[in-house]
Amino acid sequence: MSGNGVYLIRGGNVLSQGAAGSGDVLVRNGIVETIGQGLEVPEAVLIDASGMWVVPGLVDIHCHLREPGFEHKEDIASGSAAAAKGGFTTICCMANTDPVNDNAVVTEFIKKKGRDAGHARVRPIAALTKGLLGEELTEAGELAEAGAAALSDDGKSVRNANRMRLALSYAKRFGLTVISHPEDADLVNGGVMNEGRWSTALGLPGTTRAAEETVMARDIMLAAVENTGIHIAHVSTAGGADIVREAKRRGIRVTCETAPHYLYATDELVREYDSNTKVNPPLRTEEDRTALIEALRDGTIDCIATDHAPHHLDDKNVEYSIAASGISGFETALAICWTALVKPGFLSPEELFAKMTHAPSDILGLDAGRLEAGRAADIAVIDPCAEWTVDPAKFASRGKNTPFAGHALTGLVRYTICGGKLTYGG
Repeated sequence: MSGNGVYLIRGGNVLSQGAAGSGDVLVRNGIVETIGQGLEVPEAVLIDASGMWVVPGLVDIHCHLREPGFEHKEDIASGSAAAAKGGFTTICCMANTDPVNDNAVVTEFIKKKGRDAGHARVRPIAALTKGLLGEELTEAGELAEAGAAALSDDGKSVRNANRMRLALSYAKRFGLTVISHPEDADLVNGGVMNEGRWSTALGLPGTTRAAEETVMARDIMLAAVENTGIHIAHVSTAGGADIVREAKRRGIRVTCETAPHYLYATDELVREYDSNTKVNPPLRTEEDRTALIEALRDGTIDCIATDHAPHHLDDKNVEYSIAASGISGFETALAICWTALVKPGFLSPEELFAKMTHAPSDILGLDAGRLEAGRAADIAVIDPCAEWTVDPAKFASRGKNTPFAGHALTGLVRYTICGGKLTYGG
Protein backbone atom coordinates (compact mmCIF):
# COMPACT_ATOMS: atom_id res chain seq x y z
CA MET A 1 0.00 0.00 0.00
CA SER A 2 1.45 3.36 -0.99
CA GLY A 3 0.40 6.46 0.88
CA ASN A 4 -0.40 9.96 -0.33
CA GLY A 5 -0.51 11.39 3.17
CA VAL A 6 -4.28 10.93 3.38
CA TYR A 7 -5.68 7.78 4.98
CA LEU A 8 -9.24 6.82 5.82
CA ILE A 9 -9.39 4.07 8.44
CA ARG A 10 -12.92 2.80 8.07
CA GLY A 11 -15.27 0.76 10.22
CA GLY A 12 -13.02 0.01 13.19
CA ASN A 13 -13.68 0.05 16.92
CA VAL A 14 -12.07 3.43 17.59
CA LEU A 15 -10.61 4.11 21.02
CA SER A 16 -10.58 7.87 21.58
CA GLN A 17 -10.56 9.81 24.85
CA GLY A 18 -10.94 6.56 26.79
CA ALA A 19 -14.15 5.49 25.06
CA ALA A 20 -14.57 3.01 22.21
CA GLY A 21 -17.12 3.02 19.43
CA SER A 22 -17.52 2.10 15.80
CA GLY A 23 -16.30 4.78 13.45
CA ASP A 24 -13.87 6.10 10.86
CA VAL A 25 -10.63 8.02 11.28
CA LEU A 26 -9.38 10.46 8.65
CA VAL A 27 -5.65 11.24 8.62
CA ARG A 28 -4.36 14.18 6.59
CA ASN A 29 -1.09 16.13 6.71
CA GLY A 30 0.21 14.14 9.63
CA ILE A 31 -2.70 14.78 11.97
CA VAL A 32 -6.02 13.17 12.85
CA GLU A 33 -8.39 15.44 10.95
CA THR A 34 -11.72 13.83 11.80
CA ILE A 35 -13.15 10.97 13.83
CA GLY A 36 -16.69 10.19 12.75
CA GLN A 37 -18.98 7.81 10.90
CA GLY A 38 -19.71 7.32 7.24
CA LEU A 39 -16.79 9.46 6.09
CA GLU A 40 -16.25 9.66 2.33
CA VAL A 41 -12.89 10.95 1.12
CA PRO A 42 -12.22 9.87 -2.48
CA GLU A 43 -8.55 10.89 -2.46
CA ALA A 44 -7.76 8.92 0.70
CA VAL A 45 -6.01 5.56 0.85
CA LEU A 46 -8.62 3.28 2.41
CA ILE A 47 -7.74 1.00 5.33
CA ASP A 48 -10.52 -1.45 6.11
CA ALA A 49 -10.56 -1.86 9.89
CA SER A 50 -13.73 -3.93 10.13
CA GLY A 51 -13.61 -6.09 13.25
CA MET A 52 -10.41 -4.39 14.42
CA TRP A 53 -9.39 -1.95 17.13
CA VAL A 54 -8.15 1.46 16.05
CA VAL A 55 -6.12 2.78 18.96
CA PRO A 56 -3.44 5.33 19.79
CA GLY A 57 0.02 4.21 18.72
CA LEU A 58 1.56 2.18 21.53
CA VAL A 59 4.13 3.85 23.78
CA ASP A 60 7.13 2.01 25.21
CA ILE A 61 9.15 3.77 27.91
CA HIS A 62 11.74 1.02 28.36
CA CYS A 63 13.66 -0.50 25.47
CA HIS A 64 17.21 -1.01 24.23
CA LEU A 65 18.14 -0.02 20.68
CA ARG A 66 21.87 -0.79 21.13
CA GLU A 67 23.14 2.00 18.87
CA PRO A 68 25.74 3.44 19.18
CA GLY A 69 28.24 0.68 19.81
CA PHE A 70 26.33 -2.59 19.57
CA GLU A 71 24.90 -2.47 16.06
CA HIS A 72 25.56 -6.22 15.64
CA LYS A 73 22.70 -6.72 18.13
CA GLU A 74 20.38 -3.98 16.86
CA ASP A 75 20.51 -0.51 15.42
CA ILE A 76 18.03 2.32 15.67
CA ALA A 77 16.63 1.66 12.19
CA SER A 78 16.01 -2.06 12.75
CA GLY A 79 14.77 -1.57 16.31
CA SER A 80 12.32 1.15 15.39
CA ALA A 81 11.10 -0.93 12.42
CA ALA A 82 10.44 -3.78 14.85
CA ALA A 83 8.64 -1.33 17.12
CA ALA A 84 6.40 -0.22 14.26
CA LYS A 85 5.61 -3.85 13.47
CA GLY A 86 4.55 -4.22 17.09
CA GLY A 87 2.24 -1.19 16.93
CA PHE A 88 4.57 1.23 18.75
CA THR A 89 4.87 4.82 17.57
CA THR A 90 6.87 6.23 20.51
CA ILE A 91 9.78 4.35 22.08
CA CYS A 92 12.21 5.43 24.81
CA CYS A 93 15.62 3.79 24.66
CA MET A 94 17.97 3.21 27.58
CA ALA A 95 21.47 4.63 27.91
CA ASN A 96 23.61 1.46 28.05
CA THR A 97 25.22 2.06 24.66
CA ASP A 98 28.89 2.54 23.75
CA PRO A 99 29.61 5.33 24.28
CA VAL A 100 27.07 5.58 27.07
CA ASN A 101 24.34 8.14 26.50
CA ASP A 102 25.60 10.37 29.29
CA ASN A 103 26.02 13.61 27.35
CA ALA A 104 24.11 15.82 24.95
CA VAL A 105 26.12 14.72 21.90
CA VAL A 106 25.01 11.10 22.21
CA THR A 107 21.45 12.11 23.06
CA GLU A 108 21.24 14.23 19.92
CA PHE A 109 22.85 11.49 17.83
CA ILE A 110 20.17 8.99 18.90
CA LYS A 111 17.38 11.46 18.17
CA LYS A 112 18.76 12.16 14.70
CA LYS A 113 19.11 8.46 13.88
CA GLY A 114 15.52 7.94 14.97
CA ARG A 115 14.29 10.78 12.76
CA ASP A 116 16.30 9.48 9.81
CA ALA A 117 14.87 5.98 10.21
CA GLY A 118 11.34 7.36 10.32
CA HIS A 119 9.63 4.28 11.74
CA ALA A 120 8.74 5.58 15.21
CA ARG A 121 9.40 8.53 17.49
CA VAL A 122 12.64 7.69 19.32
CA ARG A 123 13.14 9.37 22.69
CA PRO A 124 16.49 8.75 24.42
CA ILE A 125 16.64 8.06 28.15
CA ALA A 126 19.99 9.40 29.32
CA ALA A 127 22.27 7.98 31.98
CA LEU A 128 21.86 9.05 35.59
CA THR A 129 25.60 8.77 36.29
CA LYS A 130 28.54 9.16 33.95
CA GLY A 131 29.51 5.90 32.29
CA LEU A 132 26.74 4.15 34.28
CA LEU A 133 29.37 3.80 37.00
CA GLY A 134 27.22 5.08 39.84
CA GLU A 135 29.70 7.76 40.84
CA GLU A 136 29.53 11.19 39.15
CA LEU A 137 26.10 12.55 38.23
CA THR A 138 25.44 13.48 34.62
CA GLU A 139 24.55 17.05 33.59
CA ALA A 140 20.78 16.76 33.89
CA GLY A 141 20.13 20.27 32.57
CA GLU A 142 22.12 19.74 29.38
CA LEU A 143 20.51 16.35 28.84
CA ALA A 144 17.02 17.78 29.33
CA GLU A 145 17.78 20.54 26.83
CA ALA A 146 19.10 17.97 24.34
CA GLY A 147 15.81 16.06 24.54
CA ALA A 148 16.33 13.32 27.11
CA ALA A 149 13.00 11.83 28.15
CA ALA A 150 14.23 10.65 31.57
CA LEU A 151 17.35 9.59 33.47
CA SER A 152 18.30 6.01 34.32
CA ASP A 153 21.29 3.77 34.88
CA ASP A 154 19.11 0.88 33.73
CA GLY A 155 21.02 -2.38 33.86
CA LYS A 156 22.62 -1.22 37.09
CA SER A 157 21.50 0.29 40.38
CA VAL A 158 23.18 3.27 41.97
CA ARG A 159 24.77 1.45 44.91
CA ASN A 160 25.49 4.54 47.01
CA ALA A 161 22.19 5.58 48.62
CA ASN A 162 23.26 9.18 49.24
CA ARG A 163 24.28 9.55 45.60
CA MET A 164 20.89 8.22 44.53
CA ARG A 165 19.25 10.77 46.81
CA LEU A 166 21.29 13.57 45.24
CA ALA A 167 20.40 12.30 41.77
CA LEU A 168 16.70 12.45 42.57
CA SER A 169 17.04 15.98 43.89
CA TYR A 170 19.08 17.12 40.89
CA ALA A 171 16.77 15.58 38.29
CA LYS A 172 13.76 17.20 39.95
CA ARG A 173 15.16 20.67 39.20
CA PHE A 174 14.97 19.99 35.48
CA GLY A 175 11.65 18.16 35.43
CA LEU A 176 13.20 14.79 34.59
CA THR A 177 11.92 11.52 35.97
CA VAL A 178 14.44 9.08 37.43
CA ILE A 179 13.86 5.45 36.44
CA SER A 180 15.24 3.01 39.00
CA HIS A 181 16.64 -0.38 38.03
CA PRO A 182 16.16 -2.07 41.41
CA GLU A 183 18.85 -4.68 41.89
CA ASP A 184 21.34 -5.35 44.67
CA ALA A 185 24.32 -6.92 42.90
CA ASP A 186 25.58 -8.45 46.15
CA LEU A 187 22.29 -10.26 46.67
CA VAL A 188 22.22 -11.42 43.05
CA ASN A 189 25.51 -13.13 43.87
CA GLY A 190 25.92 -14.83 40.51
CA GLY A 191 22.31 -15.97 40.24
CA VAL A 192 21.02 -16.55 36.72
CA MET A 193 17.35 -17.38 37.36
CA ASN A 194 14.75 -17.05 40.07
CA GLU A 195 15.76 -18.69 43.34
CA GLY A 196 13.24 -21.42 44.08
CA ARG A 197 11.98 -24.84 43.10
CA TRP A 198 13.12 -24.69 39.49
CA SER A 199 16.60 -23.32 40.17
CA THR A 200 17.11 -26.19 42.61
CA ALA A 201 15.77 -28.79 40.19
CA LEU A 202 17.88 -27.47 37.32
CA GLY A 203 21.04 -26.97 39.33
CA LEU A 204 21.32 -23.30 38.35
CA PRO A 205 22.28 -20.56 40.82
CA GLY A 206 19.22 -18.61 41.85
CA THR A 207 18.60 -14.90 42.48
CA THR A 208 16.57 -14.02 45.54
CA ARG A 209 13.63 -11.69 45.02
CA ALA A 210 15.09 -9.61 47.85
CA ALA A 211 17.74 -8.41 45.37
CA GLU A 212 14.96 -6.52 43.59
CA GLU A 213 12.76 -5.61 46.51
CA THR A 214 15.35 -4.13 48.88
CA VAL A 215 16.64 -1.58 46.35
CA MET A 216 13.10 -0.82 45.24
CA ALA A 217 12.11 0.02 48.81
CA ARG A 218 15.25 2.11 49.33
CA ASP A 219 14.76 4.18 46.19
CA ILE A 220 11.09 4.79 46.89
CA MET A 221 11.92 6.03 50.39
CA LEU A 222 14.63 8.32 49.00
CA ALA A 223 12.09 9.79 46.60
CA ALA A 224 9.79 10.39 49.55
CA VAL A 225 12.57 12.20 51.41
CA GLU A 226 13.14 14.46 48.40
CA ASN A 227 9.40 14.86 47.75
CA THR A 228 9.87 13.92 44.12
CA GLY A 229 8.59 11.25 41.79
CA ILE A 230 10.36 8.05 40.86
CA HIS A 231 9.58 5.32 38.34
CA ILE A 232 10.41 1.69 39.08
CA ALA A 233 11.44 -0.45 36.12
CA HIS A 234 10.35 -4.03 35.38
CA VAL A 235 8.61 -5.07 38.61
CA SER A 236 8.69 -8.87 38.62
CA THR A 237 7.68 -10.03 42.11
CA ALA A 238 4.57 -10.08 44.26
CA GLY A 239 6.58 -8.46 47.04
CA GLY A 240 7.65 -5.65 44.73
CA ALA A 241 4.04 -4.97 43.81
CA ASP A 242 3.18 -4.87 47.52
CA ILE A 243 5.96 -2.34 48.17
CA VAL A 244 4.65 -0.03 45.45
CA ARG A 245 1.05 -0.49 46.59
CA GLU A 246 1.92 0.53 50.14
CA ALA A 247 4.00 3.48 48.95
CA LYS A 248 1.10 4.76 46.88
CA ARG A 249 -1.22 4.31 49.86
CA ARG A 250 1.13 6.54 51.84
CA GLY A 251 1.07 9.21 49.16
CA ILE A 252 4.59 8.72 47.82
CA ARG A 253 4.95 9.76 44.18
CA VAL A 254 5.93 6.43 42.68
CA THR A 255 4.97 4.83 39.39
CA CYS A 256 6.06 1.48 38.04
CA GLU A 257 5.98 -0.85 35.07
CA THR A 258 6.12 -4.54 34.40
CA ALA A 259 6.99 -6.33 31.16
CA PRO A 260 4.91 -8.71 29.04
CA HIS A 261 7.08 -11.74 29.77
CA TYR A 262 6.41 -11.49 33.51
CA LEU A 263 2.67 -11.56 32.81
CA TYR A 264 2.81 -14.55 30.47
CA ALA A 265 5.64 -16.86 31.56
CA THR A 266 7.22 -18.26 34.71
CA ASP A 267 10.54 -19.76 35.75
CA GLU A 268 9.23 -23.19 34.74
CA LEU A 269 10.00 -22.12 31.17
CA VAL A 270 13.72 -22.41 32.00
CA ARG A 271 13.40 -26.19 32.38
CA GLU A 272 14.86 -26.86 28.91
CA TYR A 273 17.89 -24.64 29.66
CA ASP A 274 16.94 -22.37 26.76
CA SER A 275 19.13 -19.30 27.22
CA ASN A 276 16.44 -17.20 25.53
CA THR A 277 14.54 -17.46 28.81
CA LYS A 278 17.34 -15.65 30.63
CA VAL A 279 16.22 -12.13 31.45
CA ASN A 280 16.98 -9.61 34.19
CA PRO A 281 15.16 -9.60 36.55
CA PRO A 282 14.46 -13.29 36.00
CA LEU A 283 11.16 -14.94 35.23
CA ARG A 284 9.45 -15.60 38.55
CA THR A 285 6.79 -18.00 39.85
CA GLU A 286 3.14 -18.47 39.00
CA GLU A 287 2.28 -16.77 42.30
CA ASP A 288 4.28 -13.74 41.20
CA ARG A 289 2.67 -13.74 37.77
CA THR A 290 -0.85 -13.73 39.17
CA ALA A 291 0.08 -11.05 41.72
CA LEU A 292 1.39 -8.82 38.94
CA ILE A 293 -1.85 -9.26 37.01
CA GLU A 294 -3.81 -8.24 40.09
CA ALA A 295 -1.52 -5.24 40.55
CA LEU A 296 -2.30 -4.18 36.99
CA ARG A 297 -6.00 -4.57 37.69
CA ASP A 298 -5.98 -2.45 40.86
CA GLY A 299 -3.73 0.27 39.46
CA THR A 300 -0.62 -0.51 41.49
CA ILE A 301 1.30 -1.19 38.29
CA ASP A 302 0.81 1.84 36.08
CA CYS A 303 1.94 0.60 32.70
CA ILE A 304 3.47 -2.15 30.60
CA ALA A 305 6.89 -1.67 28.97
CA THR A 306 8.61 -4.15 26.68
CA ASP A 307 12.20 -4.01 28.01
CA HIS A 308 13.04 -4.98 24.41
CA ALA A 309 16.61 -6.30 24.71
CA PRO A 310 17.87 -7.71 21.39
CA HIS A 311 21.04 -9.82 21.26
CA HIS A 312 23.14 -11.44 18.58
CA LEU A 313 22.87 -15.21 18.28
CA ASP A 314 26.40 -15.56 19.67
CA ASP A 315 25.33 -13.84 22.89
CA LYS A 316 22.66 -16.47 23.53
CA ASN A 317 24.03 -19.62 21.91
CA VAL A 318 26.22 -20.40 24.94
CA GLU A 319 25.85 -22.03 28.35
CA TYR A 320 22.95 -20.62 30.36
CA SER A 321 25.17 -19.23 33.09
CA ILE A 322 27.17 -17.00 30.72
CA ALA A 323 24.44 -16.09 28.23
CA ALA A 324 23.35 -12.46 27.90
CA SER A 325 20.11 -11.47 29.60
CA GLY A 326 17.19 -10.14 27.61
CA ILE A 327 14.26 -10.83 25.30
CA SER A 328 13.57 -9.24 21.92
CA GLY A 329 10.09 -8.04 22.74
CA PHE A 330 8.69 -5.37 20.41
CA GLU A 331 6.98 -7.73 17.99
CA THR A 332 5.35 -10.02 20.55
CA ALA A 333 4.41 -7.52 23.29
CA LEU A 334 0.85 -6.73 22.25
CA ALA A 335 -0.04 -10.34 21.45
CA ILE A 336 1.46 -11.67 24.68
CA CYS A 337 -0.52 -9.13 26.68
CA TRP A 338 -3.72 -9.82 24.75
CA THR A 339 -3.28 -13.57 25.22
CA ALA A 340 -2.36 -13.37 28.91
CA LEU A 341 -4.62 -10.53 30.02
CA VAL A 342 -7.55 -9.82 27.68
CA LYS A 343 -8.39 -13.27 26.39
CA PRO A 344 -8.78 -14.75 29.92
CA GLY A 345 -10.79 -11.68 31.02
CA PHE A 346 -8.31 -10.13 33.47
CA LEU A 347 -8.32 -6.78 31.64
CA SER A 348 -10.70 -5.27 29.13
CA PRO A 349 -9.22 -4.18 25.80
CA GLU A 350 -9.62 -0.57 26.88
CA GLU A 351 -7.72 -1.22 30.11
CA LEU A 352 -4.88 -2.96 28.29
CA PHE A 353 -4.53 -0.20 25.71
CA ALA A 354 -4.46 2.40 28.50
CA LYS A 355 -1.52 0.58 30.09
CA MET A 356 0.32 0.64 26.76
CA THR A 357 -0.54 4.14 25.48
CA HIS A 358 -1.42 7.16 27.58
CA ALA A 359 -0.35 5.72 30.95
CA PRO A 360 3.34 5.33 30.02
CA SER A 361 3.22 8.60 28.10
CA ASP A 362 1.92 10.47 31.14
CA ILE A 363 4.62 9.03 33.40
CA LEU A 364 7.37 10.71 31.38
CA GLY A 365 5.31 13.68 30.22
CA LEU A 366 5.41 12.68 26.55
CA ASP A 367 3.07 14.11 23.93
CA ALA A 368 1.83 10.69 22.85
CA GLY A 369 -0.63 7.92 23.55
CA ARG A 370 -3.90 9.61 22.57
CA LEU A 371 -6.10 9.39 19.49
CA GLU A 372 -8.01 12.65 19.08
CA ALA A 373 -8.88 15.05 16.29
CA GLY A 374 -6.17 17.68 15.94
CA ARG A 375 -3.41 15.54 17.41
CA ALA A 376 -0.53 13.86 15.61
CA ALA A 377 -1.69 10.79 13.70
CA ASP A 378 0.01 8.04 15.71
CA ILE A 379 -2.28 5.05 15.30
CA ALA A 380 -2.24 1.27 15.54
CA VAL A 381 -4.85 -0.97 13.90
CA ILE A 382 -5.11 -4.27 15.75
CA ASP A 383 -6.89 -7.48 14.82
CA PRO A 384 -8.03 -8.98 18.15
CA CYS A 385 -9.04 -12.34 16.68
CA ALA A 386 -5.94 -13.10 14.62
CA GLU A 387 -4.14 -16.21 15.81
CA TRP A 388 -0.49 -16.61 14.89
CA THR A 389 2.62 -18.52 15.86
CA VAL A 390 5.78 -16.74 16.92
CA ASP A 391 8.56 -17.19 14.37
CA PRO A 392 11.66 -15.15 15.26
CA ALA A 393 13.05 -15.64 11.75
CA LYS A 394 10.34 -13.21 10.62
CA PHE A 395 11.23 -10.52 13.18
CA ALA A 396 12.16 -7.11 11.82
CA SER A 397 14.48 -6.81 14.80
CA ARG A 398 18.03 -8.07 14.42
CA GLY A 399 17.52 -9.73 17.80
CA LYS A 400 15.84 -13.11 17.30
CA ASN A 401 16.18 -13.94 20.99
CA THR A 402 12.73 -14.92 22.22
CA PRO A 403 11.70 -17.82 24.44
CA PHE A 404 8.28 -17.78 22.78
CA ALA A 405 9.21 -19.25 19.40
CA GLY A 406 6.45 -21.67 18.41
CA HIS A 407 3.96 -20.23 20.91
CA ALA A 408 0.44 -19.63 19.57
CA LEU A 409 -0.73 -16.11 20.40
CA THR A 410 -3.86 -14.07 19.77
CA GLY A 411 -3.93 -10.45 18.66
CA LEU A 412 -1.97 -8.99 15.76
CA VAL A 413 -1.00 -5.51 14.63
CA ARG A 414 -2.14 -5.01 11.04
CA TYR A 415 -1.16 -1.37 10.46
CA THR A 416 0.89 1.30 12.21
CA ILE A 417 0.79 4.98 11.30
CA CYS A 418 3.30 7.38 12.85
CA GLY A 419 2.98 11.10 12.24
CA GLY A 420 0.62 10.38 9.36
CA LYS A 421 3.08 8.01 7.68
CA LEU A 422 2.28 4.32 7.21
CA THR A 423 5.21 2.66 8.96
CA TYR A 424 3.91 -0.90 8.99
CA GLY A 425 1.27 -2.85 7.07
CA GLY A 426 -0.32 -2.73 3.71
